Amino acid sequence: MLKRLALMMAISALTGCSSVKEDNFHKETISAIKNAELSISQRLVNLELQSSHQAKYIDGLETEINSLKHQVTRLNQHMYQFRKQKKSQEKTASVTQPEPEYPPVQDIPANKIILGRVEHVTIDSIRQTFNARVDTGAATSSLNAANIEEFERNGKKWVRFHLSENMKDTLKDHWIEAPVTRYVKIRQSTQNETERRPVVSLWISVGKIHERTEFTLADRSHMSHPVLLGREFIRDIALVDVSRKFIHTPNSKGSKNKS
Repeated sequence: MLKRLALMMAISALTGCSSVKEDNFHKETISAIKNAELSISQRLVNLELQSSHQAKYIDGLETEINSLKHQVTRLNQHMYQFRKQKKSQEKTASVTQPEPEYPPVQDIPANKIILGRVEHVTIDSIRQTFNARVDTGAATSSLNAANIEEFERNGKKWVRFHLSENMKDTLKDHWIEAPVTRYVKIRQSTQNETERRPVVSLWISVGKIHERTEFTLADRSHMSHPVLLGREFIRDIALVDVSRKFIHTPNSKGSKNKS
């Protein structure tokens, strides 16, 4: 009898312990579920806040874009009106202002002197004046030199020559002596061989121009003028008006001559 009672009491005690453990586990499970629900709920709230902020930011960007579109539209309208007004003014100007009958005359630089295609040139060393052709197509200047004689003076090479000019039927020869500055090779148009010619430097005057320039001693007997003034003389000091002659001749008005 006592054994049965003791056994029943032991079973009852074990059953009570098991029930307590089950209750504790159940409570812990419910608590964990509630904590998880709370965490999920908090995350959902945070996501909703972020979404709300992003929506407001997007709305602000859309507002700015709409404002910029409106400004661009107004600028396009102003540009259209401006172009339309400008075209109208140009049409009015073209009607009221006829085109000039002659093209505008280019300004001549103040430091430039106008030369005709033929001028009188004075050679200082002999104080004689000759007709000179002014030719921008020739690089260097040249003289119609005849009877060229080379000699030495003070250890330097010099040259003596005649400067010939045909004036009507009279041949006037003028002796000139000058040091040789260098030599050049010239090919005549009628010959294939080149010819070595001396170059001298002389002071000359053309009107108010007084310059030292280099001359090649050439055969210009077949030319109409004994002196040729090329680009090296004209450069930086003069311009050429090919329609005129003897602009700087005393008592001359720079006549126009097609010859």
